[in-house]
Amino acid sequence: MSLIVQKYGGSSLATPQHIQRVANRIQKLQKDYSEIVIVVSAMKGITDQLINLAKKTAGNKLKASELDALLATGENQSSHLLALALHQIGSKAKALNGFQAGIQVEGNHGNAKIQAIDIKKIQKSLKKEEIIIIPGFQGINDGKIYTLGRGGSDLTAIALASALKADKCQILTDVDGVYTADPKLVDKSKKIEEISYDEMLELSSSGSKVMQSRAVEVAKKFAIDFEVSSSFNERLGTLVKKDTKMEEVIIRGVSAETEQSRITVSEINDTPGAGASLLESLKDTNIDMIVVNVSPTKKRRISFTLHEDLLTKTLQAIKEKHPDLDLETEKHLSKISIVGIGMRSHSGIAHQMFATLGKAKINIGLVSTSEIKISVTIDEKDTQKAMESLHNAFELEK
Repeated sequence: MSLIVQKYGGSSLATPQHIQRVANRIQKLQKDYSEIVIVVSAMKGITDQLINLAKKTAGNKLKASELDALLATGENQSSHLLALALHQIGSKAKALNGFQAGIQVEGNHGNAKIQAIDIKKIQKSLKKEEIIIIPGFQGINDGKIYTLGRGGSDLTAIALASALKADKCQILTDVDGVYTADPKLVDKSKKIEEISYDEMLELSSSGSKVMQSRAVEVAKKFAIDFEVSSSFNERLGTLVKKDTKMEEVIIRGVSAETEQSRITVSEINDTPGAGASLLESLKDTNIDMIVVNVSPTKKRRISFTLHEDLLTKTLQAIKEKHPDLDLETEKHLSKISIVGIGMRSHSGIAHQMFATLGKAKINIGLVSTSEIKISVTIDEKDTQKAMESLHNAFELEK
């Protein structure tokens, strides 16, 4: 007995013709796998359409529980359409909604976390030789539907692969795998054959849109190797696993996150807990690259980055609770990151990165580092030039 879990993204299911093609591809799996579980996203554009429809109907202050229930219908639609397509070509298939699949979650609406999966119903259907189709992005808590955040279908697939002890897990999308840089920005970008969980996690959290970072965290925690590949061809993709064979590679990839902004808060008292008091007012905001320093007047300055969409709301939150603090902002930034486990054993990487950007006449703003990642902010208009310069400097095309 062998079991495979596959996840198909929205671009793979964009039209009825796309869904029919996916059904044909799944049917071929029955030659090699006795048990098949498919996770689907909403058809391309559907989630955004539902959000816009909700806003046109009820304004911007939407009840979170109702919005989650509405957004979950996108994935439900995909799962039932795919089941119909499989029936049409003679395969036994069954679509289960998130609650029917036993996906138990906890946390907040719009960003819930998977707590457990009751696999009894799935196993019962698999014994009937049915292809099981499960909508991603959703689960249930106390009878209510919760969604898992953008890219949540990746998380659903990885969690199911763990719960079902799958022999193989594939994340199928519209790209051939994980690349050394965004091919749309860097012509010489190269597909990576293997990448570690840590590297994939850093790339996902710093601009690469191939995988949801939370899904990679779960894969790492439960040691679920998975492949990222294209649903539009049969070529091998990128294997994400604990260790890789390419230890000699220092830098694995370069990523960019655009539409970033910076807030610098000044005149913070240099006393224990003062910084925590500021950040407490931002606990519901996704902020990044926090840099703290002390001015000659013994006052602290805290700078951090966040997406431009959150700038106005964040400034308002700070002013309401800390009206005495000075605020400075900067918009139209990009966060450029280099990632590689080789940084653990090689020195001089930061110097090479800064020197490369300096040679390209690109000014650096904030800097943040981890064991295997260095990130800097730059002017957004220099994004492509920075990516190409770093990609060339670290010889990632080889």
